[in-house]
Amino acid sequence: MNSLECDELHFLLDHDGAIIAFQEKDQSWAGALVFSSEALARLFIATSRVEVAEVAAVASADRESIAALVAALKKRPIRYLLLDLDYESGACRQVEFEGTGLGSVTPRQFVAARPQG
Repeated sequence: MNSLECDELHFLLDHDGAIIAFQEKDQSWAGALVFSSEALARLFIATSRVEVAEVAAVASADRESIAALVAALKKRPIRYLLLDLDYESGACRQVEFEGTGLGSVTPRQFVAARPQG
């Protein structure tokens, strides 16, 4: 378990202004896609070809905004953040929600979009 080490969280928004989430097959919960920099968010958009209308940033130290965001996400089936998901390798960090804040951060590995090699 490590800590969240970024000044801002960059969320991907769809054309309706909703945060884009990733849900694994046969799972009831999803994770909101978030990135530690706009450059990483733009790289994900380019490699995944996901349709994104906007990248919105929130300061990670802004507890009020984070609490409002977590409360809004919990109304959807979103239970964690997927930080810096690399579309090619499937590597990221999962950030758990703890109450109305952000909690533990652990490495996560999804099946790679393309075989490495």
